[in-house]
Amino acid sequence: MTTAEARTPARLRHAPSWLINLVSAHSHRLVGAGFAAAGARGYHYRLLAALDEYGPSSQATLGRHTGIDRSDVVAALNELAAKELIDRSPDPSDRRRNIITLTADGSRHLQELDEVLARIQDDLLAPLTPPEREQLTGLLTRLADHHAKSR
Repeated sequence: MTTAEARTPARLRHAPSWLINLVSAHSHRLVGAGFAAAGARGYHYRLLAALDEYGPSSQATLGRHTGIDRSDVVAALNELAAKELIDRSPDPSDRRRNIITLTADGSRHLQELDEVLARIQDDLLAPLTPPEREQLTGLLTRLADHHAKSR
């Protein structure tokens, strides 16, 4: 009997939604602990990654790119600015709006967090072979994409 089976009622043992939830909870703990040890939070990583991928952005655009609520974006950007990982400057076309830019320190920190995340993925997916990891990622991507369309 596996650990999941020992803690799971029989009728749930083979329910994908239940199993995804169990693995998600474990993943959430790993990510939280890994990022905390690196002096970051998940919001930090998402914002830094979006700035790296999409370039300088307004706070509102960052919220849309990352799916983070506006008030949480502001709080996380304040934390990143305090660490000099981002720069805020007035938007030349609309002085009421700030443009957020990734700093060189922010790029270095993002690379560190990329390494943390890679270690977390290795830990989370340890029992799977590389082809199984690719297959799982592909299947989860299909599910996420499908359900994102229905929101």
